[in-house]
Amino acid sequence: MYLPELYRIFSENFPEVIKDYKQLGITCRKSGPLDEKTQDLVKLGIAIGNNSRGAVMSHTRKALNAGATKEELYHVVLLAMTTVGFPKMMAAMGWVQEVLNKWEPEKK
Repeated sequence: MYLPELYRIFSENFPEVIKDYKQLGITCRKSGPLDEKTQDLVKLGIAIGNNSRGAVMSHTRKALNAGATKEELYHVVLLAMTTVGFPKMMAAMGWVQEVLNKWEPEKK
């Protein structure tokens, strides 16, 4: 799984914080009825709204690994246009496309 260098450094410097942060994410995911793919698509939408390149790319990879299609990813990005605006939507489209251009399924 791809991890940014800064995340790896943070994890090494603050292992207890990262352990608790990961556990919080697991607990949040288990606290409702949405399946993994839907959760990842929702989180992609949130990342687009936050205009976060790293989060958009991360949640794109996670959604792909959970079985999302290219068309579903594009739909999420398009839905953001009327909420966050055309420029942010276009930026997110570029970030999603960047992931799609390099993506290879995770070996389980």
